[in-house]
Amino acid sequence: MREPLPEWPLFGMADDVRSALRQAQQRKTPVALATLTAVEGGGPRPPGTQMVFGDDILAGYFSGGCVESDVADHAFACLADGVPRRLVYGEGSPWPDIQLLCGARIEIFVERVGEGDLALTELLAAEQERRSVIWVSDGVRRQCGAGVQAWDGAIVQAYDPVPRLVVFGADPTALAIASLGAQSGFETTLVRPKGPETPPPLAGVAYRRDEPLAALAAIGTDAWTAIAIATHNLDLDQEALAAALPSAAGYVGLLGARKRLAERLAPLRAAGFPEARLQQLHAPIGLDIGGKAPWEVALSVIGEIVALRHARTGPEPRAATPKRETV
Repeated sequence: MREPLPEWPLFGMADDVRSALRQAQQRKTPVALATLTAVEGGGPRPPGTQMVFGDDILAGYFSGGCVESDVADHAFACLADGVPRRLVYGEGSPWPDIQLLCGARIEIFVERVGEGDLALTELLAAEQERRSVIWVSDGVRRQCGAGVQAWDGAIVQAYDPVPRLVVFGADPTALAIASLGAQSGFETTLVRPKGPETPPPLAGVAYRRDEPLAALAAIGTDAWTAIAIATHNLDLDQEALAAALPSAAGYVGLLGARKRLAERLAPLRAAGFPEARLQQLHAPIGLDIGGKAPWEVALSVIGEIVALRHARTGPEPRAATPKRETV
C-alpha cells in the first residue's frame, strides 16, 4: 500500500510542478503526472493545474483535500501498470461518495512519465532556457515543443518560463519584496550595487553587488521578468530605471511618491526614452491596499505583478486597482 498523504499539505504550496519532475528525472524514477483538464461550477483550481506523484515525490493540489487522496490511489496504480486514467469528480462521477465541497465537477488526466521520456527532457530543457512550450499527450504518445499540434484524445498543457523578479534596494521594504517574491515562486534576485559581500539571509533569494546595467545583463530579462526599484536613493533609482526601461522586462515598478514622479522621469525623457515605455512604468509601485509597512508594500507589489500577469493570460483582462501614494 502507498503511504498516506501528509497531514499538513505543504506539497501544495508550489504551483509549478516542474521542480518535482526535474527531481524525478535526476533520481531516475518514474512519476505519475496528473493534470486538471476541465472544471465546471467554480472549482478551487483552474484547468491546467497539475500534481506529481512518485516515490518520496509529491507536489501540487487540486481541491484542498477533497479528492487528493483518491487521485493519489489512481496515480500510483498508473505508475504500476502504465495505463493512463481519466478521472471525474462531482456530477457524473463513478465515485459519488467523493464530493467537492464547492459543488464543482472536475476532470483529471493521469499519465505515467518515465525519467528518460523525451517529452520530459524537452520540457525541462525549455525551462532552463526560458522557452515557452506545449505538452501534448494521450498517456501513451506525448510530444513537447513550441509548435506541437494536438491530436484526438490528447490533452494540451502550456508551460511558460518561471516568473523572474529583480529587486533593487537594501532597506526592509526591498528585503520584504524579495522575500515574498521568492516565497511566491519567482526566481528572485536582490541587487544592491556596492553592497556588502555577505548576501542577505533570505531563503531562495540570489544576490548581486554590481551596477544596475551589468546586473540586468547578467541576470537576463524577458517578458516574464519583473523589476522592482526600491532603493530610496534618487541617483541609484535613476540608474536602475535607465537600465530597466529599455530591457525586455514585462513589468517595471518604481517606489516613490506620485508627486515627485514627473521630476524623476524628466531626465529619462530628456535622454530620449520612448514615451510609450515610460507610460508602462508602474509608479507608484504596487496595488492600493492602504498600508506602507515593509510587508504591506511587498504584498502590494507582488499582488500587482501577479494581477497583471493573469490579466494578460486570462480570458477577461482585469484592470489593476488605483495606486496608493507611496513615500
